[in-house]
Amino acid sequence: MARVHPNVPPSPAAERAAAGPPAGEEEEPTSLTVWRKSLLFNCRGFTVFDAKGDLAYRVDSYDDAEAEVVLMDPAGRPAFTVRRKRLSLSGEQWLIFAGEEARRPLYAVKRGGGGKLMARVAPCAPGGAGAAPFEVEGSYARRRCVVYDGERRAVAEVQPKEAVGTDVFRLVVQPGVDVSLAMAVVVALDQMFARPSLLRSWSS
Repeated sequence: MARVHPNVPPSPAAERAAAGPPAGEEEEPTSLTVWRKSLLFNCRGFTVFDAKGDLAYRVDSYDDAEAEVVLMDPAGRPAFTVRRKRLSLSGEQWLIFAGEEARRPLYAVKRGGGGKLMARVAPCAPGGAGAAPFEVEGSYARRRCVVYDGERRAVAEVQPKEAVGTDVFRLVVQPGVDVSLAMAVVVALDQMFARPSLLRSWSS
């Protein structure tokens, strides 16, 4: 099996990215290596490394009966929770909540209408602070898709990682974009398009 990344020790990489570059330096995009596997025995999920090889995020799914996926930092603190909502009036959708919040979702992710458009990411409270819609185009199955903001600027991109298959790929996030939110959108895309996904057998 190809080596995913040389370093495993945890580090608050997301906090470093949020702090921005030192004075006088231009901010660079954040590049993450996403491994579609939990480091814990008998779990499914994700393990995400930053460009230095430090642990940035993790998803550990213990129980198929749970109807949610929690994106955590290296210390296990919840960053976002993705929950599947079925049979709503607007169709099947995946809701993104801050932390472990259960009542007020921040975003709703729905399948696109066809063509290049894979998914729409809509704020659940339009006009809220920092709320903006996004569209995702491309193919998650091929690990080639781009997230665009409302002004058609590419703000994040999923890219294949050479010679390691589709279970390991890159997520590149542009400066000024919430890296944790971008990773939560990837988790939602995985539920929508991966075979199998972490929620594939969940019925609620």
